Amino acid sequence: MTYDIVGIGIGPFNLGLACLTDPLADLEAVFLDESPGFRWHPGMMIEGATIQVPFLADLVTMADPTSRFSFLSFLKASGRLYPFYIRESFYPLRAEYDAYCRWAADQLTSLRWGRRVVAVEHDPGGDTYVVRARLGDGTVEAYRARHVILGTGTRPTLPSAARDLEGPWLHSADYLTHRDALRCAGSVTIVGSGQSAAEIYRDLLEDADDHTYRLDWITRSPRFFPMEYTKLTLEMTSPEYTDHFHALPLELRQLLGREQRGLYKGISGDLVDDIYDTLYRKSVAGPVPTTLLTDTALVDARWEGGEFVLTLRHEQLGEEHTRRTDRLVLATGYAATVPDFLDPVRHRLAFDELGRLAVGRDYSVDGGHRRVFVQNGEEHTHGLTAPDLGFGAWRSSTILSAIAGREVYPIEHRIAFQEFGVPAGATTIAAQARSQARSRASVR
Repeated sequence: MTYDIVGIGIGPFNLGLACLTDPLADLEAVFLDESPGFRWHPGMMIEGATIQVPFLADLVTMADPTSRFSFLSFLKASGRLYPFYIRESFYPLRAEYDAYCRWAADQLTSLRWGRRVVAVEHDPGGDTYVVRARLGDGTVEAYRARHVILGTGTRPTLPSAARDLEGPWLHSADYLTHRDALRCAGSVTIVGSGQSAAEIYRDLLEDADDHTYRLDWITRSPRFFPMEYTKLTLEMTSPEYTDHFHALPLELRQLLGREQRGLYKGISGDLVDDIYDTLYRKSVAGPVPTTLLTDTALVDARWEGGEFVLTLRHEQLGEEHTRRTDRLVLATGYAATVPDFLDPVRHRLAFDELGRLAVGRDYSVDGGHRRVFVQNGEEHTHGLTAPDLGFGAWRSSTILSAIAGREVYPIEHRIAFQEFGVPAGATTIAAQARSQARSRASVR
């Protein structure tokens, strides 16, 4: 058969799209993933950690509040609705959000697990895409699609100083798998600036006395930036700001992407305070075996004599020094990549000057033909809404609208009180000057 949609990758965003597609009788969809089942950041499922967005940022609610796949429906079905209500917190536990996603996935018949996509090809005869996926036994299945939705997400990134590094280092994505080994080391160093680095530091800090290891945290940020939750700033996670950002030149988008990291890649303010309170509590018994270094970049790392030798540069002072550590945790984030399985259809896709997918405002990546779309691979074109769980349902609604040719779910086009560019109808100084120049020329 020919599917209307073949989704590749089943993270929260394509899972949300699958939930929103499920009740639509006129759209046939199937979603493929190489994993045996849904798992969301299993290496960072630290007990007590919460997600950084309210529960309304679930798979479906911001598109369809009546959906049976909402977080509140999950709480009701699992007998946790009243405890959640009494708890009086908008922010679900991370483990709770993962359980919710698995609950939703279990109700869908459109998901196909254990299938690693190896190629996407175009069949000119039927003007369809053929998605080939390999099963664990080596057999290859083919899925024919009118539209392909890329939801392969992001991959862990490493600083250049650590890309060829030997020794027992790990990325934060694998933290829980190696936590016991870290606790048995004599010293542990965490490199990173965001929420993951802070959560790992807080988790290891609690046990530092019992396990007698030294714990260091190194960030190249000038300070430990808290994520900003003020309401007018949160309006930047809006259709209007996304329109504004998408229309900017590439160079300016690059600059803003770096400047705005603290808005969505910072640390929860509550966690920052909790870390300080923990340090204060532990300091009553004497000096805490830990060092926090800000404005400090990792410029070189090597594995030598059973330990890591780190070369660090203080950015303000421009001075370098070395530091030794037994174990190294790189909480250095994630980035989108162009999957190799797209190679057979690269000529049908659009790319920018830096070799990244040129993502249209409607999330299509095929030059406006609206046949291939991406989810959470557009931070460079759409800004801070790309990884935001709260914007996922809006993006899914937009993609479904482009595919179906109608608004399947109502799409809000304006939600912000503020303007992000020149107000509509305003006459700019440059326009006035051009008008005056034309007037003078006509008089002559």
